[in-house]
Amino acid sequence: MATEKQKLGDLSESLVAKHCPCAKCKRENTLKLLPKNFKCADVVCDFCGYLAQVKSKTVKNIDLIPKQVLGAAWQPQKERMDAGIYFPLFLVLVNEQSFAIYYLSADLQTPDMFIARKPLSENAKRAGWQGFYYDMQQVPSGAVVRLK
Repeated sequence: MATEKQKLGDLSESLVAKHCPCAKCKRENTLKLLPKNFKCADVVCDFCGYLAQVKSKTVKNIDLIPKQVLGAAWQPQKERMDAGIYFPLFLVLVNEQSFAIYYLSADLQTPDMFIARKPLSENAKRAGWQGFYYDMQQVPSGAVVRLK
């Protein structure tokens, strides 16, 4: 049974695939969902191979970018950053009435916006696992674009 956060993530990925053209080739209806737990990416363009990450957050006001957004696993993200690889980010903000989709291209991302979280305790189900969050306050002004 999926948790509420997993349901929100699934909804957000579907909204991006349905409402957003590929940011690279500009074709519509070509963004497809990647398998669950695919590292650092959630959608792929089935025409040009473009990959992107989708993150979501429930908010009161979909017109305001939150200060922080939860990421995923820190180790794969850090390894890619160390290699100079960043994935574009679709940020889906949802409230009870509506949603908004924002976009941050890979070339406007900086290492400062990725903050490692404390590893899970040894008593946790996934002991030692470490996540990260996006510090959206570190994103350059005007870099995040609203698409929908």
